[in-house]
Amino acid sequence: MPNATPRLKQELATYLLLTLGLSSIFYVVIGRAKSLGAGNGLYVPMLMWCPGIAALITRLIFQRNVRGEGWAPGPIRYLLAGYTLPLGYAACAYAAVWIFDFGGVDLGRFHTNPIRFITAFLAINAAFALGEELGWRGFLVPKLAEHFTFARTAIISGIIWATWHMPLIIFADYNGGTPTLYSIACFALMVVGISFPLAWLRIKSGSVWPAVLLHASHNLFIQGFFDAVTIDTGVTRYLLSEFGAVLAITAVITGFLYWRSNRLHPALSPATLRL
Repeated sequence: MPNATPRLKQELATYLLLTLGLSSIFYVVIGRAKSLGAGNGLYVPMLMWCPGIAALITRLIFQRNVRGEGWAPGPIRYLLAGYTLPLGYAACAYAAVWIFDFGGVDLGRFHTNPIRFITAFLAINAAFALGEELGWRGFLVPKLAEHFTFARTAIISGIIWATWHMPLIIFADYNGGTPTLYSIACFALMVVGISFPLAWLRIKSGSVWPAVLLHASHNLFIQGFFDAVTIDTGVTRYLLSEFGAVLAITAVITGFLYWRSNRLHPALSPATLRL
């Protein structure tokens, strides 16, 4: 970032170092257990809050307040977009695999009450996702957008977000049951792909909450529904879940559409994000 101001460089460096330092605590304990279930599953939500805590600390250090995170909910259309978008790109991926018989589907494997699923379970996922999104989209995206174009902001934030997950893929059981490098490649493509709508919604709405809903909806519907009702026929694991090629492709297509959308309807300047 040769043309970035010294203060911006200091803020980003501080944030990234704090995120790494806090996250490393949980990388170690989860990595030793080689399971996301370590600590009765409590370490994962604690890890998810590390980026958000790092962002709030960074703002307190440099601003003496936590303004700029996008606390207000913003227009409802962006909240709805955040909630429904994962259903779109996930349904396309899973339906394609089911239709072409590269994987089976059994809706009887879904045992959760639908109302409870889309209310209580969504709220729980949003509480966890908020920890990450206060960091990635609340802090990182607006800061990167002060110096980079929209596309570079989305790509850089996506690469950082994907890299943050890598210790869980390499040293624990957060993978698709495929070779590690394959899981890493598909996951990274998917994450960078959906970083475009996440960044666009954050900047366009001036709020972090559409990104929180997108993140929560993604986790809820992919992990809690689509993966649950899918039957692995052998090749399925290479195509679906967060570590499969087809979901990565639909995510990249989604990212491309938001990149095109931003060219037609540019997101607001991050300088206007004061909430």
